[in-house]
Amino acid sequence: MTWEDAAVAFETADYVVLPCGSTEQHSLHLPTSVDTLRSSYLTDELAERAPAYDLELLVLPPLPYGYSEHHLPFAGTITLDADTYQNVIVEIGQSAKEHGAERFLITNFHAGNIEPHKLAIDRLQRDHGLPTRYVNWTDFARDTLEERFGDEWGHAGEHETSVIEHYRPDLVRQEKKQPQTMHDADDSEAFRYFDDLTVEGGLGDPTASDPEFVAEVIAETTDTILADLTVE
Repeated sequence: MTWEDAAVAFETADYVVLPCGSTEQHSLHLPTSVDTLRSSYLTDELAERAPAYDLELLVLPPLPYGYSEHHLPFAGTITLDADTYQNVIVEIGQSAKEHGAERFLITNFHAGNIEPHKLAIDRLQRDHGLPTRYVNWTDFARDTLEERFGDEWGHAGEHETSVIEHYRPDLVRQEKKQPQTMHDADDSEAFRYFDDLTVEGGLGDPTASDPEFVAEVIAETTDTILADLTVE
């Protein structure tokens, strides 16, 4: 868009949407861009399907950096400080409001971003008067994914591997897919670096990926999210 195009789009959109990813290690078989790729493709699915729900979504460029401190022991991880990240979200929202955004939507694809997001949303609504909705995409698909993959399909596991195989199979190192090797962990440990949790950097068993199944989950979850966002 030019700035003239953007001026119209900000005024007519039901939601201005910020897709949030990260740049961090995703085991031996996936690129560091996994969360940002997911944020881009899956938010675009929402925007393309939105007119069926009488919604118009204006999607901002994905934010490729997040709060990824726990992945820093693995090369390729780039993190923002939690306070810095929170401020970035708030300032992007402020910019959107300046141009006429009436509602802000954050779509999130990295678990480490969740806590800074909560604080940023509180500030956007309370201090800046910008109604803000939040979609942590995986939460809307969790039950279906657990039925198929169990409960250990997290970081770089069955689910994320399937999504990248669906959209960008050229980026998956198939020869390096393997069940992830876990270290012992105590339930009372609130924070651990990922190299204390796993040898390769991931969780679950990427060899059990199923991109065809995940394509169905994406379609169903897209509709579920849009129904939740429908403006009265």
